[in-house]
Amino acid sequence: MKNFFKLVLANIVAIGIMTTVIIICFFIFIVASAASGDKKVFVKDNSVLTIDAKTDIIESDAASKQSIFDFANKNKEVALYDVLQSIKKAKNDDKIKGISIELDNINGGITQLSDIRTALEDFKKSGKFVYAYGNVVSQPAYYLSSVADKYYLNPAGGIELKGMAAEVVFYKNFMDKYGINAEIIRHGKFKAAVEPFIKNEISPENKEQLSTLLNDIWSKTSSQISKSRNISPENFKTTVDSLYSLIPELSIKNKLVDQLMQESQYNNVLKTKLNIKADKDLNQISLADYAESNAEDNKDKDNQIAVLYASGEIYNGKGYDGIYAENFKKQIEKLKDDDDVKAVVLRVNSPGGSANAADEILFELQQLKAKKPLIVSFGDYAASGGYYISMAADKIYSEPNCITGSIGVFGIIPYFKDIANKNGIRSDVVSTNANSLMISPINGLSPGTVSIMTRNVEGTYKRFVYFVTQNRKKSFEQIDAIGGGRVWSGTRAKEIGLVDELGTLDDAILYASKMAKLTSYNVSSYPKKMSKFEQIFKDMDEDEISTKIIQNKIGKENYQTFEQIFNPKYKEGVLMQSMYNIKF
Repeated sequence: MKNFFKLVLANIVAIGIMTTVIIICFFIFIVASAASGDKKVFVKDNSVLTIDAKTDIIESDAASKQSIFDFANKNKEVALYDVLQSIKKAKNDDKIKGISIELDNINGGITQLSDIRTALEDFKKSGKFVYAYGNVVSQPAYYLSSVADKYYLNPAGGIELKGMAAEVVFYKNFMDKYGINAEIIRHGKFKAAVEPFIKNEISPENKEQLSTLLNDIWSKTSSQISKSRNISPENFKTTVDSLYSLIPELSIKNKLVDQLMQESQYNNVLKTKLNIKADKDLNQISLADYAESNAEDNKDKDNQIAVLYASGEIYNGKGYDGIYAENFKKQIEKLKDDDDVKAVVLRVNSPGGSANAADEILFELQQLKAKKPLIVSFGDYAASGGYYISMAADKIYSEPNCITGSIGVFGIIPYFKDIANKNGIRSDVVSTNANSLMISPINGLSPGTVSIMTRNVEGTYKRFVYFVTQNRKKSFEQIDAIGGGRVWSGTRAKEIGLVDELGTLDDAILYASKMAKLTSYNVSSYPKKMSKFEQIFKDMDEDEISTKIIQNKIGKENYQTFEQIFNPKYKEGVLMQSMYNIKF
């Protein structure tokens, strides 16, 4: 028995020592990885700035999707603002002689790519070159790369250039077959977020708005490509319709590509451009490293323009991945009370979410606006709740390809009456009041609940429209005519008065500085990037883990629909949300 206890004690001590060692090693890894990010990057003379697939473009540092446990992903993330500032700085940097775009794929939204493309066009005014090379090239990567002076393609490669399409998946027959029911309450004939659950085919209204939206976006992007490549609009349309870009020889013939060559040959082209001998090394610096080399300490902390990023869906409570009302309200309050912050630019990239949470955020933004200028900049999305929170703005700038509007509300409540009945399941209810059991997973909504929720949706819609009328200085009838849940491109939104100007984040920042009467200022981003330790606790969060597992199983695009039915976050009341997920 004595030996037994000795053995148990020895095992406990061994486990304790191993656990301690693992914890110490883990924290050493964290410290080392944090320290490795602080290494100073130096730019060599006669260098080429390289934009390649090893860099992920994100909206802001706080929007990082990388996990501290994700050892496989070696890509570096760079915030859009830092990308644009780096290209602007490279224009006048004597050490940078040109830019090489080496992309097959790129992670970035359509408005982000448009802004980077514009920055590259401005860079070319310096007289420095922009060259591009690709193998099997995605449409977004080619859209960005087509701005180059010369485009080179691998002889066995191809370009995905096909235009844009929307595919709407319908679940009604599936739900009917398996006995899944859903009570839908909405306002607006264009609030198509609920159509997949109540129809078997696309409605004329939804088809109309999708067609208008896609044609607005494609018209702008295709004209940019054809202009850069010096192709007539008619020939470019024929090329895209015929999918000629998939065959290298036809890409050459139709002026999409300048020359076919291997990557090593392309590197020799760059060397020749820089007067470097073939046997010498080419000095290349990645966009991520160059952005890091340009990072400076805040020189003017007393005069700050704060860029507050509202990225993701809108939820009640606290959380990380998205716009959570409690977190966001505290951030707004800090900026409101910070005397060093002279103006705030709200950068919106959100399809909306909880109506209650959006209303809370709007109120706090209105309080901020009472103390200092508040300018809004729209990114890829500023729809429904994302548009709602923007109604505190002094002025709204929108990217031309932004998806905006969607002034409408809806509620969706699933229940399983049919499948329960088919399997011999029923229920009896004992209650104290007429609608004590408002929602039953078996019997659905009580008649009184449907009635009151309909009134709630209608009331929320009227409140939505009221704030839009105040900000846009239009009548209820004018806003209602362009509302009803319809989404618009930024270009179209400017025409109908939903935004003030078409412009970039940089344009919004410049206007904010004028409103604050600043000639010298520093731009700071909020929320701040998570520390290594904060990332640890975020990545270990149970909801975060389960979300990632489900997304991996069914795909990110399908996950958005899945959430509407099963995620508890969506059962908190009426929703202001657009379901459109446009990928270029």
